[in-house]
Amino acid sequence: MALTRTKKKILDEASKLFQEKGYLAASMQELAVRVGMKKASSLYTHIGSKEELLQKICFDSARGYLEGMKAIEDADISPTQKVERLISLHIQIATTDVSSMTIFSDEWRHLSEPYLQEFRTMRRDYERRFGRILQNGMEVGEFLEMNVTVCLSTIFTSLRWLHRWYPEKRGISMKALEADILRFLMNGLKR
Repeated sequence: MALTRTKKKILDEASKLFQEKGYLAASMQELAVRVGMKKASSLYTHIGSKEELLQKICFDSARGYLEGMKAIEDADISPTQKVERLISLHIQIATTDVSSMTIFSDEWRHLSEPYLQEFRTMRRDYERRFGRILQNGMEVGEFLEMNVTVCLSTIFTSLRWLHRWYPEKRGISMKALEADILRFLMNGLKR
């Protein structure tokens, strides 16, 4: 179902507001002002609740990752190429949808049940599938033998901070950023 222009604006502004203040500190009155409404109650003609906004942002991001994962898993390419594409997917999402990325990375913990459990299940599924690609790469000799959990956690931790500083504040182009991260994560520091 397509979003109305107003609902899209509400979601975009909610993402920014949740990023700036955190979900708990963000008020519906602030959101109403940002979208040009006089009262917070006017928002409820377009949305059901503040948590509905959080759910939509979190689950849309999760679906983006899972759809990317599916396409990469289905591609007839090596485990190395799959990992490189997954890292690139993370970089692309983190640098093009900064507000939603913040919510996806940090604010999801404020989801209530059953949404919290559903979201955790989606995250674990993604992590399990990524781990399987790493394991396969080790089995076929493309990657060094190591603990998959350590490897996966290191990759995710390296990428998780990206949305907090990238917006070209450091004078690094998107292409150079991706190349450096891929080179470092795939080859390390050694010459």
